[in-house]
Amino acid sequence: MTNVTRRQFIKKSTLASGVLTALPFAITSNPLKDEIRIGIIGLDTSHSPAFAKLFNAANPMAGLTDFKVVAAYPQGSADIQSSVERIPAHTKEIQQYGVEIVDSIKKLLQKVDVVLLETNDGRPHLEQFREVAQAKNVPVFSSSSLRYMKNVQAVRNENKIGRVLGADTFSPATLEPHHPDLFWYGIHGVEVLFAVMGTGCETVTRFYTEETDVVVGKWKDGRLGTFRGTRSGKHDYGGTGYGTEGDIGLGPFDGYEALAVKIADFFRTKVSPVDARETIEIYAFMEAADESKRRGGVMVSIDEVLKKARG
Repeated sequence: MTNVTRRQFIKKSTLASGVLTALPFAITSNPLKDEIRIGIIGLDTSHSPAFAKLFNAANPMAGLTDFKVVAAYPQGSADIQSSVERIPAHTKEIQQYGVEIVDSIKKLLQKVDVVLLETNDGRPHLEQFREVAQAKNVPVFSSSSLRYMKNVQAVRNENKIGRVLGADTFSPATLEPHHPDLFWYGIHGVEVLFAVMGTGCETVTRFYTEETDVVVGKWKDGRLGTFRGTRSGKHDYGGTGYGTEGDIGLGPFDGYEALAVKIADFFRTKVSPVDARETIEIYAFMEAADESKRRGGVMVSIDEVLKKARG
């Protein structure tokens, strides 16, 4: 991947792969009036049928009423075999929830009020987003479902362990040659780290082997946070948060429901539940980890990465 492409990944960080990106736009011509129509771009990820199942349930859970996924554009990535292989099964499944399959984003936008950009590959996200944005002036946010694990939210919003002193998180970190290393899958565990620690990471150091990554971030207030990315053994998600009032396990992953409720709130209010500055810092952290690997494991500053991305 060229340096220019890497800068583009950072510049479009809220649109890169590995996370769900919700794109709501103003409702101006909804004939159903009481129902917000959702469109999905990308059926090469399990997120798409999972969210359609939640929103289109006969009796939706609290917070998801008055929404319906009505259309989907299935396009994936021709050069990523795992994406190509998923589309037929996911298309068949999502049709069972009453979702119409369309052959272009343009046609999808004519049928919906809000959009979930789900394409598994981060490379076409910017182009896909631009097509949505040209149709309407849209707010946007990006989030992994792992951010909304119960104990992660308890630490962040309920003072569960007092002041956070540090955190260790883990998730799979399988690699995909078209993407910077952690952008493909490691982002899930990195997002958990930032959900607990908050913004303010100053430097990043990465220790890499074929089977494992350990990435250490130093925050401006002296706190340390680590992410362990695994490429062998059982895939799992979680970690430990350390605080002035005790420690807590951060897992397990408990489904997409909590994120779906946040998406619904976002569609209603157009107010992002995740600050864009935090999302950008997550991507800068991952790019700094890649730069640390390229330099043999030396410490790399977040500011350096952001300056390159802006320049």
